[in-house]
Amino acid sequence: GAMARRDLCLDQAVVLIEDAIQYRSINHRMDARSLWLYRRYYSSTSQWILSFTIFLILALAFVETPSSLTRTSDVRYRPAPWEAPCGLTEGIEALCLLVFAADVSVKSYLIGWAQFRRNPWLLAYLVVLVVSLLDWIVSLSLVCQEPLRVRRLLRPFFLMQNSSMMKKTLKCIRRSLPEMASVGLLLAVHLCLFTVFGMLLFTGEKDAGQDRERLTYFFNLPEALTTLLVLLTTANNPDVMIPVYSRNRAYAIFFIAYTLIGDLFLMNLMTAIIYNQFRGYLMMSLQTSLLRRRLGTRAAYKVLSSVTAEGEAHPERLGVKPEDFLQVLQKVQLDSDHRQAITEKLRSRSGGLLSTDEFQKLFDEFDKRVIKEHPPRPEYQSPFLRNTQFIFGHHYFDYLGNLMALGNLVTICVFLVLDAHVLPKDRDDFVLGILNCIFILYYLLEMVLKVFSLGPRGYLSYPSNVFDGLLTIVLLVLEISTLAVYGFPHRGWYPAMLGLLSLWDMTRLVNVLIVFRFLRIIPSMKLMSLVASTILDLIKNMRAFGGILVVIYYVFAIIGISLFRGVVVAPRNSSLASDNDSAPCGSFEQLEYWPNNFDDFAAALVTLWDVMIVNNWQVFLDAFRRYAGPAVLEEPTEEELVEKLSRHPHLQLCR
Repeated sequence: GAMARRDLCLDQAVVLIEDAIQYRSINHRMDARSLWLYRRYYSSTSQWILSFTIFLILALAFVETPSSLTRTSDVRYRPAPWEAPCGLTEGIEALCLLVFAADVSVKSYLIGWAQFRRNPWLLAYLVVLVVSLLDWIVSLSLVCQEPLRVRRLLRPFFLMQNSSMMKKTLKCIRRSLPEMASVGLLLAVHLCLFTVFGMLLFTGEKDAGQDRERLTYFFNLPEALTTLLVLLTTANNPDVMIPVYSRNRAYAIFFIAYTLIGDLFLMNLMTAIIYNQFRGYLMMSLQTSLLRRRLGTRAAYKVLSSVTAEGEAHPERLGVKPEDFLQVLQKVQLDSDHRQAITEKLRSRSGGLLSTDEFQKLFDEFDKRVIKEHPPRPEYQSPFLRNTQFIFGHHYFDYLGNLMALGNLVTICVFLVLDAHVLPKDRDDFVLGILNCIFILYYLLEMVLKVFSLGPRGYLSYPSNVFDGLLTIVLLVLEISTLAVYGFPHRGWYPAMLGLLSLWDMTRLVNVLIVFRFLRIIPSMKLMSLVASTILDLIKNMRAFGGILVVIYYVFAIIGISLFRGVVVAPRNSSLASDNDSAPCGSFEQLEYWPNNFDDFAAALVTLWDVMIVNNWQVFLDAFRRYAGPAVLEEPTEEELVEKLSRHPHLQLCR
């Protein structure tokens, strides 16, 4: 009947407005059953379950074989990790795959089969699920002893397909590849030409510097290419130049020219191309988002206009009734601040129907940042209480609190300097313990006075007060625990360890929290607050790029585990690994980079991070080439032979 038709139109308007707010496509089913399913799918609960499932399936890599559940990744000290029994992680993974199967089924139903066939992401979603399920069946049939799990490499896809911004970022990267490839070709030509020049330059017969340069960095073509590739990242500069530069300063021209052309021109050109592409694509993305919002709001306007048109004699003059829009607005999933702003803007206009422009302008409130008003302060009858409230609610009282926090930080720094050469077990923390007690009591008094001045709701309305109050409560609990376990500070305060933490550990934890609490000064300084808010906004806006970085790390970590797991072994268990005393300076062994390996997922992530920083990444390259490559017998040096013979217990050599 007419009421059912009206309810359907209102529900359609609710969904269309939500699509406009979230920049979603409106190309989906619009019948009553589909609208109910659509709203349930995009509800905060359903999306939280989907996000948690994605997080869970990605986190399985930390507990699957090889497990990361050890205290250290150093091959010299790492104990045998706990390995999950066969079927445990597979069972969790099966539940995750069921959630993803339900997700793709609901999406395909809502958009229809015709749209599903034209959507490459949904088709790839289905393929990834099928491959993952087949690989999961193979794992169970082999009792979790399969050498390679293909589905691990496919897991990051679930993260990408659930983020529209990550999809747009990938599309932008794909569009940038042709221009990036042209610059990459120039870099390859630049690298090859200077490799040939270097091998021709550093082959002198009489110059010792040239000979050492050739043997160390330009011995053959692969060595020379690797050396200059590392130099392109400046990781081995100026080490690679020193042997010949120490003999003839003219050789510096070769390395300066190579670095100038490759690093300062071509690499910066690559950065400029990427920036230009992303800037242009960002504008296109914003234009697409604006189109989706305008399309959603116009569709909602048309639907609500059709409700108004029923029973009217002149439908061409019709618009949207404010009461219909308010009824729809109450059902829309929207934060209370924006709902209140739109409601106030709607009620401030004169009566009559909403035109297209007026309806559209109501949604401009979403582009504005809502400034929350703080709750009113409590009103006291006593003049003394009002004066007290004025004093401790003034911003000068915040300055006093910042000054006290600075004084506490200075005292900690002073004692750190004075006790720098004293072992923790020999330190007398009497004075610092007394000072910390005094400062923590002041922090507690400050929090109580602020609550008195601003009221509980007013105090909690400031994020800085919430941060400050939580740390104050934690510090108070720690201080009370310390006093209860170890007693009040006194001269010669060296009690034995009681409970989980020693006195030194408790003191250190308190000091760390006090230092962290000093961040409360940021909101009090306008320039620092502006910089901090800008950094937070950048972090929010860079979430898509952070997601792409997570995907890259995840895939390369899984590949690294498959290729290099177990190749780095402790020195006592391998002839390839030298002891620290006999290892060449700057080598993997001499620098004791043993925790950097691909023996488990967590260690692989840290190793990839160290390589990405490009500081000493050539050390990792050389080490994994030696450990993962075929074993090569190295000829002992003359000094090693003489030293071994001189230590022979029964052979007396003539001198």
